[in-house]
Amino acid sequence: MSPAYYLVGALGLAVLMVVHESGHYFAAKRFGMRVTRFSIGFGPRLYKHQPAGSPTTFQIALIPFIAYVQIAGMNPYEENDPKDKGSYQNASLWGRICTIAAGPLANYFFASVLFFIGFLVGGRTVEDRVSMRISVDPEGPAAMADMRDGDKVVSVMNTPIPDWATLIKQVSSHAGEPIDIELQREGRPGTFHVMVSPRPKGAENEGKIMIGPEVHTTPIGVLEAAKLGVLEPPKVVVELVVGLVRMVTGKDKLQASGPVGMAKMAAAAAKSGPGDLFKFLGVLSAYLGGFNLLPIPALDGGRLLFLGFEAASRRKPDAKVEAQIHAIGLLMMLMLIAVVTYADLTPKH
Repeated sequence: MSPAYYLVGALGLAVLMVVHESGHYFAAKRFGMRVTRFSIGFGPRLYKHQPAGSPTTFQIALIPFIAYVQIAGMNPYEENDPKDKGSYQNASLWGRICTIAAGPLANYFFASVLFFIGFLVGGRTVEDRVSMRISVDPEGPAAMADMRDGDKVVSVMNTPIPDWATLIKQVSSHAGEPIDIELQREGRPGTFHVMVSPRPKGAENEGKIMIGPEVHTTPIGVLEAAKLGVLEPPKVVVELVVGLVRMVTGKDKLQASGPVGMAKMAAAAAKSGPGDLFKFLGVLSAYLGGFNLLPIPALDGGRLLFLGFEAASRRKPDAKVEAQIHAIGLLMMLMLIAVVTYADLTPKH
């Protein structure tokens, strides 16, 4: 894949980070807080700029995985002047809640914009679940067996395949075992057979050969694109919650992608066209919005949990204890990112 697609994908991910931190930034400014730093990335600084009369230094850092805004008074280990109206610690409870929630909400609402552009430019994707013609994952078992986009599945192990439910049942029941699939291909007379081995038990995508229904796109107008732009983000959030519940209850295995994996997916979407890229970024933006609201330390949702405690008890929690909890959460998250990134960089056989 051309490096240009990776560059476009990486820039798209950077935009989502900037949107998230901009939500925090503008909310903090709205409630009179002093933002001292707006950074894209962390680590050694590559570029900085402080506008005249502004307390904020805008910078780009070497490691682009995370963006952040630094608000005066958020670090409990700093000295805090009770008379400093620009300090986070001295802001109203409502102002602090809005400032923390603004980042995820910015991602969520920006997802609607991205979906709108994606559908308007790329049209609406429609699955053909009737003809039994397939689209093939280029890195899956089906592609390795020379199954191609547009092939029609006729039978599996001599069992006729009238619908997708039957196909899934027949393929998944032979995880790790070679199976005979009968196909029809346009331009080739009659039918022919291929041997395919579904992914083995215990592997990612167990029992699958990585195919799906054939898809085609139909152009849509502004009103329908706007409607889909509103309807798609909540679907992403619902799928996120359902997926997490299934993982917690042991029904599904943990599936995660780090920055490298997301950059690869963004590059693949960019290669498919601008419509697919905007839709992918829309999914990711809605996902980031929903994920960041989870009540997990170091995430915005974890901070909102402490603010909720303050609202209910009418007293502030110990700021240093809260900071330590978030630090532990951040460390665990960085470790997870490192493990997932290593897996994304390790060749899969």
